[in-house]
Amino acid sequence: MAKANKNAEVAEMTVAEKLKALYELQMVDTAIDKIRILRGELPLEVEDLEDEIAGLQTRVSKYNDDIENLEKSINGKKQEIANAQELIKKYQEQQNNVRNNREYDSLSKEIEFQALEIELCEKRIREFSAQIDDKKVVIDESTTILEERKLDLENKKKELEDIVEETRKEEDVMEKKSAELEEIIEERLLTAYKKIRGNARNGLAVVPVERDSCGGCFNKIPPQRQLDIASRKKIIVCEYCGRILVDSQISEENA
Repeated sequence: MAKANKNAEVAEMTVAEKLKALYELQMVDTAIDKIRILRGELPLEVEDLEDEIAGLQTRVSKYNDDIENLEKSINGKKQEIANAQELIKKYQEQQNNVRNNREYDSLSKEIEFQALEIELCEKRIREFSAQIDDKKVVIDESTTILEERKLDLENKKKELEDIVEETRKEEDVMEKKSAELEEIIEERLLTAYKKIRGNARNGLAVVPVERDSCGGCFNKIPPQRQLDIASRKKIIVCEYCGRILVDSQISEENA
């Protein structure tokens, strides 16, 4: 019975009333789209910041691990130096008790070799220390950026929470209004509207004629066709993009 009543009410609507209802529905659905787009961008920004923060934390952690390994390497080289110094001392003492020049020269070569080992270890220590200094600079820079990004993330999350809370109420109101308008539009027109809207990149299925052109694809509308549109006696679609066309006065009434 309710459906029959709806069909009877819809059947009584003039074409002008149908066009006005369609355009109003378009305005409401466009407002809902804008709310969802606004809300849709912020979660992506939050996600990007979270990914950047995770990357910076991984970088700092890796560089700290590198510094720890370099410090271990430095300590290892220092131990090698200490061992070499002990050997030099040992060989020097042995030189005092040699029986011939051959033994003395052999020990001298060992002392010389250990001295070279010490020089090599000292060189490696300087290299490792320079690497540590470079990595500490990167850590400091990354830590500064990390703290900035954490603050940005905190602000973005708060902004997102506020917008979600604020827009949820507005969206609920708009969705209710959209549903009410759909109730007074005949099924055939509503199906066509949703199909056109689904195929349109910007979600516009009903557009006004603006500056003698289609408000959707901006192609010129012939003068006679504009008169037909303005008469509001039949549903007219753009021959280029297929959108439903209304005269500019309807858009002004709903502005």
